[in-house]
Amino acid sequence: MSRGGTVEGEKMLRVQPLVALALVAATSACSARARTEPAPAPAPAAFAMADSLEPSGRSAYLPPLDTLISRDEITQRAVDVFGDSTGAELVLADAPETEDSESITWDIDVRSYETHARVEHYVSIFSGDASARVAERLSRGTRFEPMIRAKFREAGLPEDMYYLALIESGYDPHATSRALAIGMWQFMTSTAKGVGMRVDWWVDQRRDPVRSTEGAITFLRSLERRFGSLYLAAAAYNGGPGRISRGLSRFAEALEGMTGDDRAFALSERNYLPSETRNYVPQLIAAALVGKDPARYGLEVTTLPPFDYDSVRVGEATPLAAVAKASEAALEEITELNPHFIRGMTPPRGDSWVRIPPGRAESFEARFDSLDAGDLEAYRRVKAKQGQTFAAVARAHGITAEQLGWYNQRDRLRRGALPAGREILVPSREVLAAARAVPDPALERYNASARVHTVRSGETLSHLSVRYGVSVREIMRMNRMSRTIIRPGQRLIVGR
Repeated sequence: MSRGGTVEGEKMLRVQPLVALALVAATSACSARARTEPAPAPAPAAFAMADSLEPSGRSAYLPPLDTLISRDEITQRAVDVFGDSTGAELVLADAPETEDSESITWDIDVRSYETHARVEHYVSIFSGDASARVAERLSRGTRFEPMIRAKFREAGLPEDMYYLALIESGYDPHATSRALAIGMWQFMTSTAKGVGMRVDWWVDQRRDPVRSTEGAITFLRSLERRFGSLYLAAAAYNGGPGRISRGLSRFAEALEGMTGDDRAFALSERNYLPSETRNYVPQLIAAALVGKDPARYGLEVTTLPPFDYDSVRVGEATPLAAVAKASEAALEEITELNPHFIRGMTPPRGDSWVRIPPGRAESFEARFDSLDAGDLEAYRRVKAKQGQTFAAVARAHGITAEQLGWYNQRDRLRRGALPAGREILVPSREVLAAARAVPDPALERYNASARVHTVRSGETLSHLSVRYGVSVREIMRMNRMSRTIIRPGQRLIVGR
């Protein structure tokens, strides 16, 4: 079988709790030994929703075309991405050549821009004070690199766009920005859904290295078709396609005669794009320079085992702990392969494909079928007593109100006592062990500078009003509250 190609004849298992069903064929491997679940339905063709996610516009003036962004601004962007030890003055110097440096090639245009001042500056940062962090993130990326490169190659995009994820997240599937963009490729909820990903209370495919890579490819291909330039597409990926379109129109006369990627650099030298977007393409090029030839820049990168797996199909509300037991794997292995299942279980409706370590699929069916009923119980149903609050139900079962709320969306924000006899789902310890405390996707409706506070025991809206300098009425308005009662574990918007 070819790496990243279709795997034919390999077996996947469809398993219902306590009932084994027929074997089915596997398709679409993510790497040499991976069996992956079927690809999602084609994403909507329109990407108009992405325009609404970009930062708000600001007025701009027209400086000379060769005006460069200040060194301080470039360094600050690097501090934002790689930490605060990059703030020292850096000396731009040629990196020593290694024996293999001359033979290294890129399938994005690196050579034309490697002497650009901002590219050189970021190379110095990445190979200087930030080198330890960059090496750590490049090492993390080796786990996903074969899969990512294969998918870019299959889609007809340059494989070296792999380094865009270094800039976005450091290859962290759970990276979360201040704007609540999530995952390795940093998608907002609406854009993720627009490229075919599932994002809801139970599943967040922005955290899935495979699905999010496919989403990034879909989005980047659309942007490249729109702008006719890979680097303009990258700038639009960061700053929003609407903003890039308006910039190209506003400075059309000054950019006349320029084609392709040169326009991305020329536009970035105007005081129009946000600083993060102005510096985005230079960072990408610097990342490709350093990342593909780390030894030349003094970085030691450790190669991790590739993201390989088999896939099996299980029934609704199956604990990941049960999958781990049936596949004879540690729970940590299963959660690492399935970071998109954020509640420690498969969704409560419908079957799901679940990844297990490679080579375990053949024995999975029999082992899963022999599990005890208790192993397959994700939660139990209890009834609220007269006068019992949601927090009191959580305390009675030794968990927090926030944890209980993950499995009871309808009741998690209820004020006061629950109706007597209200059925509440109480998750098992094993399910909670595999669950993640993650932001509610609904919080994205607030802008990128929204501040979110998790309520602690004893806090009131008056406390939060004083702490954050926002009136009680404003907090209630931002959170669409009709009463002033709040509960521990509740997440509230408390300002911008």
